[in-house]
Amino acid sequence: MGRMTPAERLLVGLGIAEPKDIDLDAIAWTQGAVVNYRPIDNCEATILGSKKRAVISVNSLSMRQRRRFSLGHELGHWHYDRGKVLFCGKNDVCNFRHDALSPERRADDFASDLILPNFMVLPRLRKMKRLTLAASRELADEFDVSLTTTLVKMIALNHFPMVIVCHNRRDRVWYKTSPMIAEWWRPVRALDDQTFAADMLLRGADEQNFPRKNPADAWFDFKGCDRYEVEEQSFLLPDDEILTVLTLPRQAIA
Repeated sequence: MGRMTPAERLLVGLGIAEPKDIDLDAIAWTQGAVVNYRPIDNCEATILGSKKRAVISVNSLSMRQRRRFSLGHELGHWHYDRGKVLFCGKNDVCNFRHDALSPERRADDFASDLILPNFMVLPRLRKMKRLTLAASRELADEFDVSLTTTLVKMIALNHFPMVIVCHNRRDRVWYKTSPMIAEWWRPVRALDDQTFAADMLLRGADEQNFPRKNPADAWFDFKGCDRYEVEEQSFLLPDDEILTVLTLPRQAIA
């Protein structure tokens, strides 16, 4: 099974082996934390704890998948940062721009491993014949998590030669690449007008049912990238942003 993360060890210790059994409220209770759901202004979740007991409050106005991730995030703080009073706002929870040393990133990683444990996700990825949004959505639905969170986990598990990149109308917001990808395959900052993503974000085109091929120089600018093609599929996010999944050619593998 490989080396397990703290969140995975928690699941295994509780005998949890299937996505349907990841009951976060019950898991919190086993860790001495009581969970309350209530409307919270300008905050996704809070945790107030002492030596062995904690109260976690989660914003009941957020969407269910967001609430689940927020609860996992606070359990991460309870694991790593016990004894502190923490208020986690919208930009603290599930923020893919946090650097690796950030306490919020550490709590996000714990949440990801709790709701998308590697030992459950990887066997399902191995059965996935092709990287598509449809297949990724099926995985997200099975684990009751967002599509974005699922794709970030897929990147980390390094099964497909893939890049995910988020843009707004002005700039690249963030991106992540599979560890197997050579370092020069880094997406350009501005969204190229020739991409299907630009059609969706700027011109209101519908989401594509399947990935479509595009010249790699629509997404990358290293020397010789015009010799390659990438498969592209995008979906719209809140706040006028778009997330694109790029499947790269085998030549991109380092």
